[in-house]
Amino acid sequence: MVDLVELYLHWDAGRTKSELAVSLGMDRKTVRKYLAPAEAAGLVPGQGFSPDRWRELLDGWFAGVQDGRLRQVSWPQFDAHIDWVRGQVAAGVNGATMHQRLVDEHGAVASLRSFQRWLQATVADEIAEARGRSRVTALMPPTPPGQVGQVDYGMLGSWTDPSSGPGTPERVSG
Repeated sequence: MVDLVELYLHWDAGRTKSELAVSLGMDRKTVRKYLAPAEAAGLVPGQGFSPDRWRELLDGWFAGVQDGRLRQVSWPQFDAHIDWVRGQVAAGVNGATMHQRLVDEHGAVASLRSFQRWLQATVADEIAEARGRSRVTALMPPTPPGQVGQVDYGMLGSWTDPSSGPGTPERVSG
């Protein structure tokens, strides 16, 4: 989930909802949903609020949304093993293996997906550092049609030459 404080800081700086949606990787309807309380309160871009002030306002508008840990009932069992997890991260162990070891050796009872969400929220920076890369992903700005090409690879199956019939498949060049 995107940091709502970041959304409001960019909005306050004068970025349009469309620009926010593209740069933060959100749907425009979601951007509108999160900006609606500010607009209903009469706020407009250019307020110059600090991140702490936006956080206070967000806590009133979207109680509990900012701190996802409040909704994660399985996370305390992972928190109890944070030092062990950090050691595994430093040793280059992947998340699925760590989860299985937590289940087998430490009695964890949460799902792999829950553990992956916990990893992302808790030690993602350490994981990125251990792998030698940055966690920041810059989204590509919108481009005019025809300027960027993308190719998706997949299995299409066998094609036969229409002129030779359903016999031995021929290679189709193209």
